Amino acid sequence: MEIVSSRKITTFLMFEGNAEDAMTFYISLFDDAEVVSISRYGAAGPGKEGSVQHATFALAGEQFMCIDSPVKHDFTFTPAVSLFVQCQDEAELDRLFAALAEQGAVLMPLGEYGFSPKFGWVNDRFGVSWQLNLPA
Repeated sequence: MEIVSSRKITTFLMFEGNAEDAMTFYISLFDDAEVVSISRYGAAGPGKEGSVQHATFALAGEQFMCIDSPVKHDFTFTPAVSLFVQCQDEAELDRLFAALAEQGAVLMPLGEYGFSPKFGWVNDRFGVSWQLNLPA
């Protein structure tokens, strides 16, 4: 497997078995989104056959990489690093917040926080942290 990216720095998300579910979910949320490439583990492993060995996907013009790690880890995602989304309008912010919060955890409920007329922060059902902002 060769990892190719035209970007110097790319956000890399490591999952333990649900990388494709997460990627598919994220792509469903944004109009300008696609799977750029995907390779899967074969019968020889080391990961579960058919799971994501490496994938690249794009959301709103930004590329992300993800994998299903064949190794179990004692860590997962943390809100200390989050994906910050500048929403086009209130409807987009509300839609994204509702979808990402479903089966996830709200860290900051939707509201006006002084720095933004409307802002919300959630961990989605996969543990990835998202800050959603409506610019002033």
